[in-house]
Amino acid sequence: MVEITTGATTHPHRVLLEAEAIREAKAFQGHREINLQQTGKRKYMKQIFIFCIILLSGRQVFSQVPEDAKLYSWYPQTGTARSLAIGGAMGSLGGDISALYVNPAGLGFYRTNEFVISPQFSFNKNAATFINNPKDTGKNAFALGTIGVIFGEGSNKKGKKSSAFSIGITQTANFNNRVYYKGINDYSSFSETFAEEFAKSGISTDELLNTLSPLPYTAAPAYYTYLIDIDTSNGISQVRAAPEQLLDAGGSLQQSFLKETQGGLYELALGGAINTNDKWLFGGTLGIPIVDFTSTTTVTEKDASGNTKNGFQSFSYEDEYRTTGVGFNVKLGAIYRPAEYFRLGLALHTASFIFLKDERTTNLNTILEDTAGNAENFSVSSLLFTNNEAGEANYRQFTPWKAIFSASYVFREIENVKKQRGFLTADVEYVNYKGSRFGKSGSKNTGSKQYYSALNDVIKDYYKGAFNFRVGGELKFNTFMTRLGFAYYGNPYADKTYKASRTLLSGGIGYRNKGFFADLTYIHSITKDVNYPYRLEDRSNPYYATQRQKSGMIAATIGWKFWE
Repeated sequence: MVEITTGATTHPHRVLLEAEAIREAKAFQGHREINLQQTGKRKYMKQIFIFCIILLSGRQVFSQVPEDAKLYSWYPQTGTARSLAIGGAMGSLGGDISALYVNPAGLGFYRTNEFVISPQFSFNKNAATFINNPKDTGKNAFALGTIGVIFGEGSNKKGKKSSAFSIGITQTANFNNRVYYKGINDYSSFSETFAEEFAKSGISTDELLNTLSPLPYTAAPAYYTYLIDIDTSNGISQVRAAPEQLLDAGGSLQQSFLKETQGGLYELALGGAINTNDKWLFGGTLGIPIVDFTSTTTVTEKDASGNTKNGFQSFSYEDEYRTTGVGFNVKLGAIYRPAEYFRLGLALHTASFIFLKDERTTNLNTILEDTAGNAENFSVSSLLFTNNEAGEANYRQFTPWKAIFSASYVFREIENVKKQRGFLTADVEYVNYKGSRFGKSGSKNTGSKQYYSALNDVIKDYYKGAFNFRVGGELKFNTFMTRLGFAYYGNPYADKTYKASRTLLSGGIGYRNKGFFADLTYIHSITKDVNYPYRLEDRSNPYYATQRQKSGMIAATIGWKFWE
């Protein structure tokens, strides 16, 4: 019997159960084996191999996964109720504070001062299917939307028609959501990821369970609660997960995955524009993205057979982390009017350079069964292995750059905007999703250059560049307006078997009179995406969840012109 210690403290329950495990050990065979002596000799597909290097690199507070690369980039255009009503197609239209975040040249149409506030309310319904089992969840949320002020002025100077400056803040992404899916799996277990991580780490059991463990959020809790263990059969040492014996015997697991997220991505922006003789307009924006994201993921697996004497009953793993950060980006744009009624726009958005910090804790509860069928319960928090403090990691991320091409046609475009009768506008946007990158930041818990290099290689293969389309229009009846819009956001994944897209339909009304204006909009969106609950090194995982989100949002904008 080998005593497993944490520092100078022996864990009695570890010793007791180890004796039971040795007594019941079987010669596990088959494709689920993780052989400590032979793992390094196996050859895997290039992408899987690289990805597993990432997952098994160890000593990481939080291991980013490829899906994180689009967390701060794959979201619909935001703005005022007016801009949302026309699908977010503001690349060449201008005359709205939303231009600050799309094409800042559009601010050049302002000749007066304006203040706007845009509260929003959203309600989400998610349908996720995992192993042919559909589940529905939902969550509602409130946001302040776009708030800001524009200072515009005309000019008598030759070659300069007008100029404007604006400052605003908006919620570019709302993370308040709840996704749940479950299914019967006879192929693999989530707990195998812990076994693989420990097997690949090369550390001893003493190091694994010690205070300040290299793997405090995953393998250490799993080993402490006997969810994974070392089996020595036929002279070969193997790290095994408790559910594997059940699977090898032809059993199955009832798996469930719940992910609840909160917070948002906000952007403080300062921008300005100049209007040259109403022919050319140029503008620029300095954006300051602010991240506040909280995620709680709960994974549960149960023995689907109901057999109380096969050694494993269930486990529940909760992973909670919060990400905060701040960064910067630049947006440059131009609008050209080749004819009185036409506007052509071009905007370039640099990558957002964001400094991020993760804080993480996990909790694991494992229920095993002895030979008599009696349940034995073991629980532990990651705090046991991190000196009773939440883990912290610092890193940076480059989001994808984007380019926007736009055209607008304004009915009766004349100096007196009160006599305009409406418009049609459209944007074509290209986003280089595969260009997202992670890197080190600071010196504490930052991971290695090799780790981030491997992660970035996977992202480059996992994603591609994609086109987004937005179109909308407005009809004006004196002081009242009606609007319609449509937007489509393309699939960011390189693998065509992953079907992902966003489709938005919108409509709204507006009122403008004597310096006061109010707009009301409803947006209905359908989002299709995929989610891998986990990945394994020794074989591909054929099971992933398909997600279909139907959401609605009500947006309102109230504004005033002042100091005209």
